[in-house]
Formats: sequence, C-alpha cells, structure tokens
Amino acid sequence: MELFIYIFAALFSVLNPIGTVPMFVGLTQHDSMAERSRISLWTAVNVFIILIVSFFLGEYVLSFFGITLNALRIAGGIIIVNSGFSLLAGNFSKKRGVNKKVENDAQKRNDIALTPLAIPMLAGPGSMSLLITFYQEYQSINEKIIASLAILAIALMIFIVLRSAHYLARILGASGIVAISRIVGFIVIAIGIQYIITSVVDICKF
Repeated sequence: MELFIYIFAALFSVLNPIGTVPMFVGLTQHDSMAERSRISLWTAVNVFIILIVSFFLGEYVLSFFGITLNALRIAGGIIIVNSGFSLLAGNFSKKRGVNKKVENDAQKRNDIALTPLAIPMLAGPGSMSLLITFYQEYQSINEKIIASLAILAIALMIFIVLRSAHYLARILGASGIVAISRIVGFIVIAIGIQYIITSVVDICKF
C-alpha cells in the first residue's frame, strides 16, 4: 500500500490533472455534455495506455529509435506552444488536418483527447521519464503490478476530474470561460517554452 500511494502521489504531482481542467474547459466550451464525457473517457484511456507503455517499454523504445528525453521534451514543448497560441487566439482547431471523410469518426472517438490533452499536457516527458526510472528501480513482479495499479488509479482520477470540469463552466459562464482560455493559453505557451529551454540547457551542458 505504501508503494502504491508513493507512485500514485508522484504521478499525480507530475501529471497534475487539476491544472489541466481550465484548458479542458476552454477547449470543450462548445461541446455537448455527452461529447465532454466522451473526451474525458478517451483522455483517461489514452493516458493509461501511454503511461503503461512508457513504464514497460519506454526505455527500450527510446533506445531503439535513438530518441533522447531532451528530444522528447522539445517535441512536447512545440505541441504545447502551438496549443497555447490557439487558445490565446481563440481559434483552436480540433480537426488537426484530417480530411472530411475521417473527421466525423475522429470527433466521435479521440478528438482532442490524444493531443494536446493526453499527450503532452498530461502524459508528457516528465511522467515518461519518471516511469522509466520506476521500472529500473522496482524489479519484482509484485512491485510492477502495484505500479500498474497506481497507473490505472491515475487514469480513473483523470476521468473523474475532467468529467466534472463542466461544472466549472456553469459557474463561470461564457465570458468566464473565454477569459480562462486566454489566461491558460498564455500559461500553456510558457510551459511549452520552458520544456524547450530546459532541454536546450541540458544539451548545451554536454
């Protein structure tokens, strides 16, 4: 139980699902309650898959493709900055370049649940590197099972938090959501730039 709580708390602090609520509300302000629930569910599912893969295969995948964590951070930072500019300008597009034939199917399934919500805003380089470290630290089967359960618990928490985000929209109203979108957009840009700066600084040290 202690290991479960430790891993859960560590992942919760890194993923920070509470901090994603304003962005979720801003990006889904024109969506129906059913679609918000669907996006919440798929975001949680995507995060679970990403975290599980990162935990068990992250180290091997990065090594196989010759990708460093700094490269992962820079790529995530670019995506975050792009999402932030879209929020700041109030013209976030959920189509992401898909053609009309697959647009409806994408809207019904993943929509914005994969990017930018699941990755990189939630399951970003920080959580991936943390899980890679956990995999190296906890070697026994029981410890890996406990870690997997903690990842599942985090995914469930993300679904609950995002599913409840529409209550915030009701309280603040349309003008409040627009204001939050602008503010969060600026903060998201800063987060993305910080990812890039941190990676560049690490690269320059070598």
